[in-house]
Amino acid sequence: MRITRARLFEVRLPLVHRFRTSSHAKSTLDHILVEFTGADGQVGWGEIASPAGPFYCPETTTTAWDTTIAFLLPTVLDADWDHPEQVDDLWQRVRGHRFAKAGLVGAAWDLWCRTHEVSLAASLGGTRTKVRAGVSLGIEATIDDLLEQVEHQVAAGYHRVKLKISHGWDLEPVRAVRSAYPDLDLHVDANGVYTDDDETMAHLAELDAFGLTMIEQPFAPRDLLGHARLQQRIATDVCLDESVEDLFDLELMISLKAGRVLNIKVSRMGGLTVARAAHEMARNAGIPVWCGGMHEFGIGRAANVAISSLPGFTLPSDVSGSDKYYARDVIIPPVIAEDGWVQVPTSPGLGHEIDLEQITANTLRRYDSAQTS
Repeated sequence: MRITRARLFEVRLPLVHRFRTSSHAKSTLDHILVEFTGADGQVGWGEIASPAGPFYCPETTTTAWDTTIAFLLPTVLDADWDHPEQVDDLWQRVRGHRFAKAGLVGAAWDLWCRTHEVSLAASLGGTRTKVRAGVSLGIEATIDDLLEQVEHQVAAGYHRVKLKISHGWDLEPVRAVRSAYPDLDLHVDANGVYTDDDETMAHLAELDAFGLTMIEQPFAPRDLLGHARLQQRIATDVCLDESVEDLFDLELMISLKAGRVLNIKVSRMGGLTVARAAHEMARNAGIPVWCGGMHEFGIGRAANVAISSLPGFTLPSDVSGSDKYYARDVIIPPVIAEDGWVQVPTSPGLGHEIDLEQITANTLRRYDSAQTS
Protein backbone atom coordinates (compact mmCIF):
# COMPACT_ATOMS: atom_id res chain seq x y z
CA MET A 1 0.00 0.00 0.00
CA ARG A 2 1.14 3.53 -0.74
CA ILE A 3 -0.64 6.85 -0.16
CA THR A 4 0.05 9.21 -3.06
CA ARG A 5 -2.22 12.10 -2.14
CA ALA A 6 -3.81 13.54 0.99
CA ARG A 7 -6.55 16.12 1.28
CA LEU A 8 -7.78 17.80 4.46
CA PHE A 9 -11.11 19.55 4.92
CA GLU A 10 -11.88 21.56 8.03
CA VAL A 11 -15.66 21.30 8.19
CA ARG A 12 -18.12 23.09 10.47
CA LEU A 13 -21.53 21.59 11.19
CA PRO A 14 -24.24 23.02 13.47
CA LEU A 15 -25.50 20.86 16.31
CA VAL A 16 -29.24 20.31 16.47
CA HIS A 17 -29.09 20.95 20.24
CA ARG A 18 -26.57 23.07 22.13
CA PHE A 19 -24.30 20.88 24.27
CA ARG A 20 -22.75 21.98 27.56
CA THR A 21 -20.21 20.15 29.74
CA SER A 22 -18.45 21.12 32.97
CA SER A 23 -15.89 23.17 31.01
CA HIS A 24 -17.61 24.73 28.00
CA ALA A 25 -20.63 24.83 25.70
CA LYS A 26 -20.92 24.47 21.94
CA SER A 27 -23.50 24.95 19.20
CA THR A 28 -21.28 24.03 16.25
CA LEU A 29 -18.39 21.64 15.73
CA ASP A 30 -15.30 22.00 13.57
CA HIS A 31 -13.66 18.70 12.63
CA ILE A 32 -10.98 17.88 10.07
CA LEU A 33 -11.82 15.23 7.48
CA VAL A 34 -8.94 13.32 5.92
CA GLU A 35 -8.98 11.79 2.45
CA PHE A 36 -6.16 9.44 1.39
CA THR A 37 -5.72 8.34 -2.21
CA GLY A 38 -3.81 5.14 -2.85
CA ALA A 39 -1.52 4.32 -5.75
CA ASP A 40 -4.39 2.48 -7.47
CA GLY A 41 -6.74 5.48 -7.18
CA GLN A 42 -8.81 4.05 -4.31
CA VAL A 43 -9.65 6.50 -1.51
CA GLY A 44 -10.14 6.18 2.23
CA TRP A 45 -11.52 8.63 4.77
CA GLY A 46 -10.78 9.46 8.39
CA GLU A 47 -11.82 12.14 10.86
CA ILE A 48 -9.76 14.29 13.22
CA ALA A 49 -12.37 14.97 15.90
CA SER A 50 -10.28 17.21 18.12
CA PRO A 51 -12.11 19.87 20.12
CA ALA A 52 -11.90 23.49 19.01
CA GLY A 53 -10.55 24.59 22.41
CA PRO A 54 -8.09 23.02 24.89
CA PHE A 55 -10.68 21.99 27.47
CA TYR A 56 -11.05 18.23 27.02
CA CYS A 57 -7.39 17.81 26.07
CA PRO A 58 -4.44 19.98 24.97
CA GLU A 59 -5.11 19.34 21.28
CA THR A 60 -7.31 21.68 19.26
CA THR A 61 -8.47 21.88 15.67
CA THR A 62 -5.69 24.38 14.98
CA THR A 63 -2.89 22.30 16.49
CA ALA A 64 -4.19 19.20 14.71
CA TRP A 65 -4.26 21.01 11.36
CA ASP A 66 -0.73 22.38 11.71
CA THR A 67 0.80 19.20 13.10
CA THR A 68 -0.81 17.00 10.47
CA ILE A 69 0.52 19.09 7.59
CA ALA A 70 3.97 19.83 9.01
CA PHE A 71 4.88 16.56 10.71
CA LEU A 72 2.49 13.65 10.12
CA LEU A 73 1.65 13.74 6.41
CA PRO A 74 5.32 13.93 5.34
CA THR A 75 5.96 10.60 7.07
CA VAL A 76 2.96 8.93 5.40
CA LEU A 77 2.94 10.16 1.83
CA ASP A 78 4.62 7.72 -0.58
CA ALA A 79 5.68 5.42 2.27
CA ASP A 80 5.25 1.69 1.67
CA TRP A 81 3.17 -0.34 4.12
CA ASP A 82 1.25 -3.60 3.91
CA HIS A 83 -1.33 -3.20 6.68
CA PRO A 84 -2.74 -0.15 8.52
CA GLU A 85 -1.30 -1.49 11.77
CA GLN A 86 2.09 -0.39 10.39
CA VAL A 87 1.10 3.24 9.84
CA ASP A 88 1.68 4.18 13.50
CA ASP A 89 5.34 3.19 13.06
CA LEU A 90 5.83 5.86 10.42
CA TRP A 91 5.57 8.73 12.93
CA GLN A 92 7.20 7.18 15.98
CA ARG A 93 9.27 10.33 16.59
CA VAL A 94 6.15 12.52 16.91
CA ARG A 95 4.96 12.56 20.52
CA GLY A 96 1.32 13.05 21.44
CA HIS A 97 -1.11 14.64 18.95
CA ARG A 98 -3.28 11.55 19.19
CA PHE A 99 -6.40 13.11 17.69
CA ALA A 100 -4.47 14.08 14.57
CA LYS A 101 -2.93 10.62 14.34
CA ALA A 102 -6.31 8.98 14.82
CA GLY A 103 -7.75 10.74 11.78
CA LEU A 104 -4.89 9.59 9.58
CA VAL A 105 -4.97 6.04 10.95
CA GLY A 106 -8.71 5.90 10.28
CA ALA A 107 -8.22 6.97 6.67
CA ALA A 108 -5.50 4.32 6.25
CA TRP A 109 -7.77 1.57 7.64
CA ASP A 110 -10.64 2.68 5.37
CA LEU A 111 -8.34 2.79 2.34
CA TRP A 112 -6.94 -0.67 3.08
CA CYS A 113 -10.39 -2.15 3.68
CA ARG A 114 -11.85 -0.68 0.49
CA THR A 115 -8.85 -1.90 -1.50
CA HIS A 116 -9.24 -5.43 -0.11
CA GLU A 117 -13.06 -5.30 -0.25
CA VAL A 118 -13.58 -6.08 3.43
CA SER A 119 -15.61 -4.19 6.03
CA LEU A 120 -13.82 -2.19 8.69
CA ALA A 121 -15.60 -4.12 11.44
CA ALA A 122 -14.50 -7.47 10.03
CA SER A 123 -10.90 -6.32 9.58
CA LEU A 124 -10.77 -5.17 13.22
CA GLY A 125 -12.13 -8.50 14.46
CA GLY A 126 -15.72 -7.50 15.12
CA THR A 127 -18.14 -10.25 16.07
CA ARG A 128 -21.49 -8.42 16.23
CA THR A 129 -23.96 -7.52 13.50
CA LYS A 130 -25.39 -4.67 15.56
CA VAL A 131 -24.27 -2.65 18.58
CA ARG A 132 -26.12 -1.06 21.49
CA ALA A 133 -26.15 2.70 21.44
CA GLY A 134 -26.24 5.15 24.31
CA VAL A 135 -26.58 8.91 24.38
CA SER A 136 -24.76 11.65 26.24
CA LEU A 137 -26.74 14.62 27.53
CA GLY A 138 -25.18 17.94 28.46
CA ILE A 139 -25.86 20.29 31.34
CA GLU A 140 -29.20 22.00 30.81
CA ALA A 141 -30.58 25.31 32.09
CA THR A 142 -33.08 23.57 34.38
CA ILE A 143 -33.86 20.08 35.62
CA ASP A 144 -37.15 20.21 33.71
CA ASP A 145 -35.18 20.85 30.51
CA LEU A 146 -32.98 17.85 31.31
CA LEU A 147 -35.97 15.61 31.97
CA GLU A 148 -37.42 16.64 28.62
CA GLN A 149 -34.19 15.61 26.89
CA VAL A 150 -34.09 12.29 28.74
CA GLU A 151 -37.71 11.59 27.82
CA HIS A 152 -36.94 12.21 24.16
CA GLN A 153 -33.96 9.81 24.16
CA VAL A 154 -35.76 7.08 26.11
CA ALA A 155 -38.68 7.31 23.68
CA ALA A 156 -36.19 6.86 20.85
CA GLY A 157 -35.18 3.53 22.42
CA TYR A 158 -31.66 4.30 23.61
CA HIS A 159 -30.30 1.74 26.06
CA ARG A 160 -28.25 4.09 28.18
CA VAL A 161 -28.28 7.76 29.10
CA LYS A 162 -25.16 9.56 30.30
CA LEU A 163 -25.52 12.83 32.19
CA LYS A 164 -22.80 15.45 32.32
CA ILE A 165 -22.31 16.66 35.90
CA SER A 166 -20.39 19.49 37.56
CA HIS A 167 -20.30 21.49 40.78
CA GLY A 168 -23.87 22.37 41.70
CA TRP A 169 -25.26 20.10 38.96
CA ASP A 170 -24.88 16.55 40.20
CA LEU A 171 -27.01 15.10 42.99
CA GLU A 172 -30.25 16.91 42.21
CA PRO A 173 -30.40 16.27 38.44
CA VAL A 174 -29.38 12.65 38.98
CA ARG A 175 -32.03 12.24 41.68
CA ALA A 176 -34.67 13.72 39.37
CA VAL A 177 -33.79 11.49 36.42
CA ARG A 178 -33.57 8.36 38.56
CA SER A 179 -36.92 9.13 40.17
CA ALA A 180 -38.55 9.51 36.77
CA TYR A 181 -36.77 6.47 35.27
CA PRO A 182 -36.04 3.94 38.03
CA ASP A 183 -34.88 1.20 35.62
CA LEU A 184 -32.87 3.31 33.18
CA ASP A 185 -29.22 2.42 32.53
CA LEU A 186 -27.85 5.70 33.82
CA HIS A 187 -24.33 6.97 34.35
CA VAL A 188 -22.64 10.32 34.93
CA ASP A 189 -19.56 12.02 33.52
CA ALA A 190 -17.65 14.82 35.27
CA ASN A 191 -14.85 15.34 32.73
CA GLY A 192 -12.38 15.69 35.60
CA VAL A 193 -13.99 18.76 37.20
CA TYR A 194 -13.84 17.59 40.85
CA THR A 195 -10.86 17.79 43.22
CA ASP A 196 -9.50 14.84 45.14
CA ASP A 197 -10.27 15.67 48.79
CA ASP A 198 -12.26 14.10 51.63
CA GLU A 199 -15.24 16.43 51.29
CA THR A 200 -15.55 15.73 47.57
CA MET A 201 -15.12 12.00 48.12
CA ALA A 202 -18.01 12.06 50.59
CA HIS A 203 -20.12 14.11 48.19
CA LEU A 204 -19.52 11.74 45.27
CA ALA A 205 -20.23 8.77 47.52
CA GLU A 206 -23.83 10.01 47.75
CA LEU A 207 -24.24 9.01 44.11
CA ASP A 208 -24.19 5.37 45.26
CA ALA A 209 -27.84 5.79 46.24
CA PHE A 210 -28.97 6.11 42.61
CA GLY A 211 -27.83 2.79 41.18
CA LEU A 212 -25.61 4.30 38.48
CA THR A 213 -23.81 2.08 36.01
CA MET A 214 -20.67 4.16 36.53
CA ILE A 215 -19.23 7.55 37.41
CA GLU A 216 -16.88 8.64 34.65
CA GLN A 217 -13.67 10.64 35.13
CA PRO A 218 -14.49 12.54 38.34
CA PHE A 219 -10.91 13.78 38.85
CA ALA A 220 -8.13 15.27 36.73
CA PRO A 221 -6.60 13.07 34.02
CA ARG A 222 -3.30 12.34 35.79
CA ASP A 223 -4.91 11.74 39.19
CA LEU A 224 -5.06 7.96 38.98
CA LEU A 225 -4.29 7.65 42.68
CA GLY A 226 -7.32 9.78 43.51
CA HIS A 227 -9.50 7.61 41.30
CA ALA A 228 -8.13 4.51 43.01
CA ARG A 229 -8.99 5.93 46.45
CA LEU A 230 -12.49 6.86 45.29
CA GLN A 231 -13.06 3.40 43.83
CA GLN A 232 -12.12 1.86 47.17
CA ARG A 233 -14.63 4.11 48.92
CA ILE A 234 -17.72 3.85 46.69
CA ALA A 235 -19.78 0.97 45.36
CA THR A 236 -20.42 2.58 41.97
CA ASP A 237 -17.94 1.60 39.27
CA VAL A 238 -15.43 4.30 38.38
CA CYS A 239 -14.83 4.66 34.65
CA LEU A 240 -11.72 6.32 33.27
CA ASP A 241 -11.68 8.39 30.09
CA GLU A 242 -9.18 11.28 29.90
CA SER A 243 -6.78 9.40 32.22
CA VAL A 244 -6.06 6.67 29.67
CA GLU A 245 -4.35 8.02 26.56
CA ASP A 246 -2.17 5.01 25.76
CA LEU A 247 -1.51 1.42 26.75
CA PHE A 248 0.92 2.46 29.50
CA ASP A 249 -1.86 4.47 31.15
CA LEU A 250 -4.17 1.48 30.90
CA GLU A 251 -1.57 -0.77 32.48
CA LEU A 252 -1.26 1.71 35.36
CA MET A 253 -5.05 1.90 35.74
CA ILE A 254 -5.21 -1.87 36.04
CA SER A 255 -2.29 -2.05 38.47
CA LEU A 256 -3.68 0.69 40.75
CA LYS A 257 -7.27 -0.55 40.47
CA ALA A 258 -8.17 3.03 39.60
CA GLY A 259 -11.40 2.03 37.91
CA ARG A 260 -13.54 -0.92 36.93
CA VAL A 261 -14.67 0.34 33.49
CA LEU A 262 -12.81 1.87 30.54
CA ASN A 263 -14.12 4.35 28.01
CA ILE A 264 -12.20 3.71 24.79
CA LYS A 265 -12.28 6.80 22.61
CA VAL A 266 -10.61 6.09 19.29
CA SER A 267 -9.47 9.71 18.94
CA ARG A 268 -8.11 10.03 22.48
CA MET A 269 -6.00 6.89 22.09
CA GLY A 270 -4.52 7.77 18.72
CA GLY A 271 -6.61 5.68 16.38
CA LEU A 272 -8.16 2.32 15.66
CA THR A 273 -4.97 0.28 16.02
CA VAL A 274 -4.22 1.41 19.58
CA ALA A 275 -7.90 1.34 20.51
CA ARG A 276 -8.14 -2.29 19.44
CA ALA A 277 -5.05 -3.14 21.51
CA ALA A 278 -6.59 -1.36 24.53
CA HIS A 279 -9.72 -3.46 24.07
CA GLU A 280 -7.64 -6.64 24.21
CA MET A 281 -5.68 -5.52 27.28
CA ALA A 282 -8.82 -4.50 29.15
CA ARG A 283 -10.63 -7.69 28.18
CA ASN A 284 -7.76 -9.82 29.47
CA ALA A 285 -7.94 -7.90 32.76
CA GLY A 286 -11.70 -8.43 33.05
CA ILE A 287 -12.51 -4.75 32.52
CA PRO A 288 -15.63 -4.04 30.41
CA VAL A 289 -15.24 -1.31 27.81
CA TRP A 290 -17.44 0.92 25.72
CA CYS A 291 -16.72 3.34 22.91
CA GLY A 292 -17.00 6.98 23.88
CA GLY A 293 -17.60 9.74 21.38
CA MET A 294 -16.41 13.23 20.52
CA HIS A 295 -19.60 14.19 18.67
CA GLU A 296 -17.98 12.80 15.56
CA PHE A 297 -19.37 13.46 12.13
CA GLY A 298 -20.43 10.35 10.23
CA ILE A 299 -16.92 9.29 9.22
CA GLY A 300 -15.62 9.06 12.77
CA ARG A 301 -18.99 7.76 13.99
CA ALA A 302 -18.91 4.89 11.48
CA ALA A 303 -15.43 3.94 12.71
CA ASN A 304 -16.78 3.93 16.28
CA VAL A 305 -19.59 1.60 15.23
CA ALA A 306 -17.05 -0.75 13.67
CA ILE A 307 -14.82 -1.01 16.74
CA SER A 308 -17.87 -1.32 19.01
CA SER A 309 -18.59 -4.63 17.31
CA LEU A 310 -15.56 -6.19 19.04
CA PRO A 311 -16.46 -8.71 21.77
CA GLY A 312 -15.16 -6.74 24.76
CA PHE A 313 -17.48 -3.79 24.13
CA THR A 314 -20.19 -5.10 26.42
CA LEU A 315 -21.66 -1.73 27.48
CA PRO A 316 -23.68 0.63 25.26
CA SER A 317 -21.40 2.90 23.25
CA ASP A 318 -21.71 6.52 22.14
CA VAL A 319 -22.79 5.55 18.62
CA SER A 320 -26.22 7.16 18.59
CA GLY A 321 -27.79 8.07 15.28
CA SER A 322 -26.45 11.00 13.27
CA ASP A 323 -29.78 12.77 13.62
CA LYS A 324 -29.25 13.26 17.35
CA TYR A 325 -26.49 15.74 16.55
CA TYR A 326 -26.70 16.82 12.89
CA ALA A 327 -29.56 17.69 10.56
CA ARG A 328 -27.41 16.43 7.68
CA ASP A 329 -24.29 14.35 8.15
CA VAL A 330 -21.31 13.93 5.83
CA ILE A 331 -22.01 10.28 4.99
CA ILE A 332 -24.73 8.52 2.99
CA PRO A 333 -26.69 6.95 4.52
CA PRO A 334 -26.23 8.54 7.96
CA VAL A 335 -25.73 6.38 11.03
CA ILE A 336 -29.21 5.22 12.04
CA ALA A 337 -30.25 3.94 15.45
CA GLU A 338 -33.44 1.88 15.68
CA ASP A 339 -34.72 1.10 19.18
CA GLY A 340 -31.25 1.80 20.52
CA TRP A 341 -29.41 -0.49 18.09
CA VAL A 342 -27.10 0.43 15.23
CA GLN A 343 -26.43 -2.04 12.44
CA VAL A 344 -22.77 -2.77 11.71
CA PRO A 345 -22.08 -2.22 7.99
CA THR A 346 -20.77 -5.18 6.02
CA SER A 347 -19.77 -3.40 2.80
CA PRO A 348 -16.10 -2.44 2.28
CA GLY A 349 -14.43 0.10 4.56
CA LEU A 350 -16.63 2.34 6.65
CA GLY A 351 -19.69 0.99 4.84
CA HIS A 352 -20.99 4.45 3.91
CA GLU A 353 -20.55 6.72 0.95
CA ILE A 354 -19.06 10.16 1.49
CA ASP A 355 -21.31 13.21 0.94
CA LEU A 356 -18.80 15.44 -0.86
CA GLU A 357 -21.49 18.01 -1.56
CA GLN A 358 -22.15 18.45 2.17
CA ILE A 359 -18.44 18.52 2.95
CA THR A 360 -17.72 21.13 0.28
CA ALA A 361 -20.63 23.33 1.34
CA ASN A 362 -19.38 23.44 4.94
CA THR A 363 -15.61 23.57 4.46
CA LEU A 364 -13.77 26.39 6.24
CA ARG A 365 -10.36 25.63 4.76
CA ARG A 366 -8.70 22.84 2.82
CA TYR A 367 -5.28 21.38 2.09
CA ASP A 368 -4.19 19.25 -0.86
CA SER A 369 -0.75 17.62 -0.91
CA ALA A 370 -0.92 17.47 -4.70
CA GLN A 371 -0.96 21.26 -4.84
CA THR A 372 2.04 21.88 -2.61
CA SER A 373 5.70 21.54 -3.33
